[in-house]
Amino acid sequence: MKKDFFKDPKIKYPAYEPWISDEDRKIVNETLNQSMLTLGPQLEKFESDFCKYTNSKYAIAVSNCTAALHLSLKALGIKDGDEVIIPDLTFVADTNAILACNAKPVIADINKDDFFLSISNVKKNISKKTKAIIPVHIYGQVCNIDEIIDVAKENDLKIIEDCAHAIGTFHNSKHVGTIGDTGCFSFYPTKNLTTAEGGMVITNSKKIAEKVVQLRSHGMTKSLKNRYSAEYPWVFDILEPGYNYRLDELRSALGISQLKRINKINELRKNAALYYHKKLQNISGIILPDMVNDKTHSYHLYTIRVKRPYKLSRNQLFKKLKDNGIRTTVYWLPIHKYSAYQKYIKKFNIKNTTEIYNEILSLPLFPNISKKHQDNVISVIKKFKN
Repeated sequence: MKKDFFKDPKIKYPAYEPWISDEDRKIVNETLNQSMLTLGPQLEKFESDFCKYTNSKYAIAVSNCTAALHLSLKALGIKDGDEVIIPDLTFVADTNAILACNAKPVIADINKDDFFLSISNVKKNISKKTKAIIPVHIYGQVCNIDEIIDVAKENDLKIIEDCAHAIGTFHNSKHVGTIGDTGCFSFYPTKNLTTAEGGMVITNSKKIAEKVVQLRSHGMTKSLKNRYSAEYPWVFDILEPGYNYRLDELRSALGISQLKRINKINELRKNAALYYHKKLQNISGIILPDMVNDKTHSYHLYTIRVKRPYKLSRNQLFKKLKDNGIRTTVYWLPIHKYSAYQKYIKKFNIKNTTEIYNEILSLPLFPNISKKHQDNVISVIKKFKN
């Protein structure tokens, strides 16, 4: 077991551990011998492999998922004054990417019985300024994407799928991210596939892909390879200011290696999730996620809900687990609770998010988690059942 990042001697069981194999280390070390350490062959292969895995026409690797979201919004023409609807229960990256376009995030409630956008609340929040929706495939499960598509078609809205949790998540045999206009992925260390930091945009639109590629590298009209294939490599144009959102060769190489075993990674996560599911059945007040043998799920997180008549509140259970050397966490504090974003809440309430937020707790889950690790978590939870 790896040392806990926070060096807390009381924590014996972390919430996650990244799985870096010998093959991962080998390909990264070999890449260090390349003369080109950015925009090179490893990036091209990672993008090509990702296209094949997701069955998308285009995949553009970027520095992180926030960059993927930002570039997607820009490529879809989101601009000053436009509104983009997001769920209240999501990471702040969605909000920040919208604000980076000088657009306005509109925060919508989620359903009472799941973590997905409330369609009725979305409809109430649509205005003449609304241009897009960012649905989130939260925790590795497919969101209510069919309903989102219907609303988007009725109102001529773009769809940017937040797939940060969802590599290996499918809907009707389609990989998520290929259903809307773009899909945005995260390769942060806690994710099913990691490049330490990194992200990906996938799309089936050539126009969108070309725009994302250009904006990814300062808005240059020529790639690095094309510039050095020309007579004067420093001659190129900037049609629109862009960003430095490139993914380097080292992280691309790590992504190639991790993607080779993503099915195994997800299978191990699934086995661990199902073990929790089996052992935590029939505890009053502990609501388990709806994920039993779900072939569409990538099992990124195992998130329970803690409510009466369970003896402890969510926060009390979190503390009891921590006292027993077990680290857990909550994904996430709702957007409306952050000071910077409260002004973006419209008059329509977001009561479901608040209720669910006070109940959710994500248990430790990663490919190589041990049964001992899980049994300790399960034991503490069962200890306080009625």
